[in-house]
Amino acid sequence: MNLLTTTLAQAAKAIKSKTISPVELAEACLDRIDLLEPKLNAFITLSGDKAMQAAMVAEKEISQGKYRGPMHGIPYGVKDIFSTQGIRTTNGSKVFKDNIPNRDSTAVRNLNAAGGVLIGKNNCAEFASGGDHSSLHGAVHNPWSLPHSPGGSSSGSAASVAAGMLFGSMGTCTGGSIRGPASYCSVVGLKPSYGLVSRAGVFPLSWSIDHAGPMTRTVEDCALMLQAVAGYDPRDPSSVNISIPDFAAGLDGDIRGMRIGITTELNNEGSPETTKLVNEAFDVLRQLGATVEEVSVPITGDYATVAGNVITWTEAARIHAPWTDRLEEYSVGVREKVLVGSVMPSSFYHKAQEMRRAVQRELDQVLDKYDVLVGYVTNDVAGLLVVGTTGGTAMGMASVRSSTRPYNLTGMPSISVPCGFNSAGLPVGLQITGRLFQDSTVLKVAHAYEQAAGFYDKHPEV
Repeated sequence: MNLLTTTLAQAAKAIKSKTISPVELAEACLDRIDLLEPKLNAFITLSGDKAMQAAMVAEKEISQGKYRGPMHGIPYGVKDIFSTQGIRTTNGSKVFKDNIPNRDSTAVRNLNAAGGVLIGKNNCAEFASGGDHSSLHGAVHNPWSLPHSPGGSSSGSAASVAAGMLFGSMGTCTGGSIRGPASYCSVVGLKPSYGLVSRAGVFPLSWSIDHAGPMTRTVEDCALMLQAVAGYDPRDPSSVNISIPDFAAGLDGDIRGMRIGITTELNNEGSPETTKLVNEAFDVLRQLGATVEEVSVPITGDYATVAGNVITWTEAARIHAPWTDRLEEYSVGVREKVLVGSVMPSSFYHKAQEMRRAVQRELDQVLDKYDVLVGYVTNDVAGLLVVGTTGGTAMGMASVRSSTRPYNLTGMPSISVPCGFNSAGLPVGLQITGRLFQDSTVLKVAHAYEQAAGFYDKHPEV
């Protein structure tokens, strides 16, 4: 089995039919990690022995006719801010370099219950606070071009999936940390509806904005992994108790008659090549029978980024208050955000929440008329890694309009799906966003586009 070209769905079918065993699959992934990890640095901690034990259990269960579903026997990873019982969880920080949790995060517990095989903990930006990499473990490299960034903060998750080391990984997203790396690495990354996937046991950056979601090679894979982690969890106060649909059931490629809006203010600052590729993606959606037209979102364009930054930094300051005596161990970018948040007047926080509500109202009104909204994920392809830097500065982030941040503020489901490559061979992603808890609709449109465009069949030569 070619790990670089095989999807999670294909691997699941092979396991179910006993064409390949979970043990063989886990061994193949560990061998590939051993081969590529020195180049990519996509993991902080590997759990090879535990993974092989889990694979053997899965193989025995399947041989006894106790097949649990598509995740059974599938090797996966999680960003290293997801707690894992008995496995080091560093949050990408020197402060937690020796932290070994005594219980799993709910997402890990659910994936293990579905029969998943946890291979290891993916490298990430320190405390998931943006930027390229962890001050503890160094930079992750982009599989498409090793000198380039894979994006942050779910950097190792995106890189490991793109390079065929894993079939899926759980990332987190506060302003674009799932969709950005997915775009830069040409994989699929879903930020689900707020409250759909539990964040219990996930180290927070901003409690009211954080999301957890899957990163995979295809939209179908994403739907299958989401199925395993979605659901109500009393351990997470933001978890919503709703009926969970079959997310893969609607992936039929038919989006005829759907109305799709291009968010003008969030899609007007892209580089020429990014703009060209995203516009070509809009044409594909039209060819599939959807109505695609521009829609103005001026409030969102003006206020979403600044409101998101103020809320995130203020909440982060409260979260990191227990470690203020260790701030010298933080990277400069993260320390700056915590300090800025700690001196932010409460009036700024309240004003940012008012801006947030205005953005929510505007996007709700727009989505009364459209099934989904589309645009680019980032305004350009991945930049070069800068040696010695660890995380974007507060001022740097404050000065750049984000196309992903609005949907973290509103909690709406939003996905990045590959939509091409620039002249240097670097990937670009298309962002698709829908109404709250209409994750199935977002996946449906993303899948239809993905299958028509065909970029899911392109893989990096690491």
